[in-house]
Amino acid sequence: MSALRRLRQCQATGIAVCRLHRSSSASAKHHYKMLVLGGGSGGITMSARMKRMMGAENVAVVEPSEMHYYQPIWTLVGAGAKTVASSGRSTASVVPSGVKWVKSKVQEINPDANTVRTDDGTEISYEYLIVALGLQLHYEKIKGLPEGFEHPKIGSNYSVQTVEKTWKALQDFKEGNAVFTFPNTPVKCAGAPQKIMYLTDAYLRKTGKRAKANLIYNTSLPVLFGVKKYADSLWDIVKQRDLQVNLRHNLIEVRADKQEAVFENLDKPGETKVFEYEMLHVTPPMGPNLAIKGSPLADPAGWLDVNKDNLQHNRYSNVFGIGDCTNLPTIRTAAAVAAQSAILSRTIRKILKNEKPDKKYDGYTSCPLVTSYNTVILAEFDYNNQPLETFPINQAKERRLMYYMKADALPHLYWHGLLKGLWGGPGPYRKLFHLGMK
Repeated sequence: MSALRRLRQCQATGIAVCRLHRSSSASAKHHYKMLVLGGGSGGITMSARMKRMMGAENVAVVEPSEMHYYQPIWTLVGAGAKTVASSGRSTASVVPSGVKWVKSKVQEINPDANTVRTDDGTEISYEYLIVALGLQLHYEKIKGLPEGFEHPKIGSNYSVQTVEKTWKALQDFKEGNAVFTFPNTPVKCAGAPQKIMYLTDAYLRKTGKRAKANLIYNTSLPVLFGVKKYADSLWDIVKQRDLQVNLRHNLIEVRADKQEAVFENLDKPGETKVFEYEMLHVTPPMGPNLAIKGSPLADPAGWLDVNKDNLQHNRYSNVFGIGDCTNLPTIRTAAAVAAQSAILSRTIRKILKNEKPDKKYDGYTSCPLVTSYNTVILAEFDYNNQPLETFPINQAKERRLMYYMKADALPHLYWHGLLKGLWGGPGPYRKLFHLGMK
């Protein structure tokens, strides 16, 4: 019950991952040369880079959460391969030393006055602003949620409060339908909704339950994956492992007491279908951060409106964005943040010198598609959904090496490289490859 209350608090405040924290406000100083909004992957990474660029005393980051999580590992937590404890560290330990941590929630952004107001009423002014507020999960937009998580057999790898429920549902599975969903909204890590299906298949085979299981992936998308090279490989896996994929099916209701999930057919408005389930994994609808959506910084859909080449705001030249909160037309992943961070750092350096930004972000993003407990298809691609690969091999093939990179190498690089502003740039995995060749 306490976990469910925290999940509701997250939804009410617009924070995807939150923890209770003592109230605090900004220090006596309420003006910073560089103010960073958000203490997630993008915010902490850019705080570290800005510290080196202009000095720690000139940088502040606004973030209410006591804990910082490496969310890409939650796919493996939901399948029992990693622990949720291993995914988190205190925010205090990841905020760069000397950088001011304002432990509050962003309430209002006024770019015309160069000010930000926090939920405790503090007004902070800035010379330059980096917006890295992430996106918001909307479980409540599905009828029956989030209260449905009080029942067994249902989980979600997208929240720290519900990821362990996925593993519990998987362990308790006996026979019947295991249903996996993809919502009719933008999402972060667009491969994660199907990764847990492949892991469920592997677990049920290992435990001798697969013969009595029907694995069903209901996605609102018209395709299995947006990049054809990798989609073709995934369709082969779907066929080989007898998985059922229903395109253009969107979850609209969960009847957790009856173990029923209701989907609408997006190609036939008004038509719905009820699926009984023994296990249900929910990927929630997602949307823009409310502070951005209610500000002049937003595009018509509510996302931060930035130049897709240099990440500078399209109307406010002293405002920049990174990560899930932006309207960059690429898949929202930590790898995208790694690539964006180097471009954004270069853009800001040029702006500070009154020069024109000269580096362009090509939309690089990556999705390590976990297909079993020891294999991954490493998808890397650009704005045009064209492969943009690191390794001199066919990355559309399942490989053990890529699994160990996903499970072990990348978390280490995240904590000790990306968050310290030491790892990133176009094709961030290339550094791994070059290190491996030495």
